[in-house]
Amino acid sequence: MQDQAIEQKIQNQAHMLANRVHKRFRHLHKRFERQGIEAFRLYDWDIPEIRAVVDWYAGHLVIAEYMREQSLPQWLPAMAQAVATILQVPMERVHLKKRHAGIRDGKRYDRMDRTCERIAVKERDLRFWINPHDFVDTGLFSDHRNTRLLVREMASDKDFLNLYCYTASFTCYAAAGGARASISVDRSQGNLDWARDNFILNGLKEKDHMLVRADVPEYLDRLKGASRRFDLAILDPPSYSSMREKDHTFDINQEHPALIHKVLDVMKKGGTLFFSTNHQGFEPLLSSLRVEKIEEITEKTLPEDYQSKQKRIHRCWRILI
Repeated sequence: MQDQAIEQKIQNQAHMLANRVHKRFRHLHKRFERQGIEAFRLYDWDIPEIRAVVDWYAGHLVIAEYMREQSLPQWLPAMAQAVATILQVPMERVHLKKRHAGIRDGKRYDRMDRTCERIAVKERDLRFWINPHDFVDTGLFSDHRNTRLLVREMASDKDFLNLYCYTASFTCYAAAGGARASISVDRSQGNLDWARDNFILNGLKEKDHMLVRADVPEYLDRLKGASRRFDLAILDPPSYSSMREKDHTFDINQEHPALIHKVLDVMKKGGTLFFSTNHQGFEPLLSSLRVEKIEEITEKTLPEDYQSKQKRIHRCWRILI
């Protein structure tokens, strides 16, 4: 009887989720289609007992469960089947993920599979490769599409610096906005290879837009010594990261003031730094920054599909030097 009750509860939750996602899809899809946006969020833990996130990528669904000790193996497949059925998406285009809070033994961002499946998705007049299956994240953070647009609008004739660049979508936007040159920095060679493919997809030339594999704080020290300076920058670090070779764990809550100071050292007077974090318990310590103006712009950078009542997926500041 207990098993039947659990199964009935799961089916009820699946029905609730499917109805919520279907309503949201009808509200968003046509509007985003007119804007050329093919990657967007349909659900993010909007119902307290349904701990899931559902994302749309050009006809594919990525559905993840926020894991906890009580998680049941049949729960996520049931949610996926219900959502796929109501949106008429074949199951071979549905990709399941498990999300863990915190650093979790350093395995939060590890590769989960090696399908190497890639899909090119549109975001306005640009395109980006996403991998819906092999990693927890797909290669494109759609919650920052408004922030990318702000960078594009400011990029004309600017030297742009993209730190913790991931797959360099911000750099593609800056280049589309007429950036004179850019440097994009990441510690992962896999991310930089992915970024290079995004450059090719959008017609960027690497001679003007450099990709650099390096630890960001160390590279900033080198830039400072080389007297290279930038008009525009984006700093969007991970909440946590482990550097096993240095026996060091990065925590954005503790280390963001020193990191921002290093970025300011390589900025031109009158330049702009966008600083963002996804850390849900982030406490900004920005009073030590000697800058012209610090403005939190989170409400401007959160797109319509990320207006969750449960949480803000990111916070973002514009810092004028």
